[in-house]
Amino acid sequence: MKACVGWRRFLFCFPLIFILPHLFSVLELHQNQAVTDSPKENTKKFDVQHSSGDDAPKKITKKFDHLVLGPAAGEGLPNRLQCRGVKALNKTYFSNPSHASSVGDGIAFVTVFTIYNNSPDALADGKPSNLVTVGNASYSKPERSMAILNVFIKFIQVRMPQSNIIILTDPESDLSLHQNSVTVLPIQGEYSRDKLMLQRIRSYITFLDIRLEKLSQEQGRITHFIFSDSDIAVIDDLGQIFEKYQDFHVALTFRNNKDQPLNSGFIAVRGTRDSILRARTFLQKVLEVYSSKYLKASRMLGDQLALFWVIKSDASFDAKRFSKAQAFIKEIGGASVLFLPCATYNWTPPEGAGQFHGMPLDVKVVHFKGSRKRLMLEAWNYFSSSADISDMLCLILKSGRTKYDF
Repeated sequence: MKACVGWRRFLFCFPLIFILPHLFSVLELHQNQAVTDSPKENTKKFDVQHSSGDDAPKKITKKFDHLVLGPAAGEGLPNRLQCRGVKALNKTYFSNPSHASSVGDGIAFVTVFTIYNNSPDALADGKPSNLVTVGNASYSKPERSMAILNVFIKFIQVRMPQSNIIILTDPESDLSLHQNSVTVLPIQGEYSRDKLMLQRIRSYITFLDIRLEKLSQEQGRITHFIFSDSDIAVIDDLGQIFEKYQDFHVALTFRNNKDQPLNSGFIAVRGTRDSILRARTFLQKVLEVYSSKYLKASRMLGDQLALFWVIKSDASFDAKRFSKAQAFIKEIGGASVLFLPCATYNWTPPEGAGQFHGMPLDVKVVHFKGSRKRLMLEAWNYFSSSADISDMLCLILKSGRTKYDF
């Protein structure tokens, strides 16, 4: 302590003996507080980013096991659903389900579905760690798929009560459904996870062959077909498509996406013999392109890439038409193809928060693709308790880009 030699220096240094420990304590307390507060600040930012509908940082991969709601996209825009909480301030344009498709031709929904009973996941799904809970029900992995299929059926039965549902499945799949207007049709094929999308097109073609054979044996009411994924909710009568657009054979849905403008989760086929023949030829061409060019993408997206290849290979087709959400018809390879905007006929939550700028008031199909299967079940539970379709759509809309645990 040479610096404090002498009484004057001692008087100068003496107060530091009391001040310095106090300063160090304050500094240490501040640092500890900063460490404690840091996770709260990060969590708050994450919640805000999720609820605002903006893209979350790439490092954040959390998927939620409960509903996460934020602002509804499209606020203040004309012809878009407006919400206050989960209450709709304006009403969507729906037909009366009791009169939907009651006059004219019949409608049948066709979907491909299988259960992987022998997979390692299925064998272990009895463990509590593999169960998920939605509302008052808990589901194992196979039970989740069945729950989604059942909700798919229920939406159709509520919104289009006079339509039929046909489920194309693997003959080895243990699928038993005992519901009115639901038919399970086993079709031989390769239903492994890696080949399911490829098999789906094959199953569609086989089904059309079966239908052609029946048409040659019977005369009567025409039935039109809507081939769809099982993770969609039918919101309004789709029979209007066949009444409003009289001159198409096949209908596809499109969005403003440069590389993948077509979504294969919704394909409509007019039920006349000529239309089924042309639709079969069209899908056979898609299958050939799929098998030769996009087999590496057989688990996902290959069918959509093949669809687009077939469409854009027509020299007269202008892909710029996909930039406007307006229906149009184009002759492609001998088939009259109707292109319907996804914003109305294949609306999805992430695109609703993005390029669709909310939910159009005339939306007819909601597609819960990707990690949004929980939202489909939550939406049905809400609709079952409220019986208000517009309020249910507000709940879906406000989920925005939120991803869930399944």
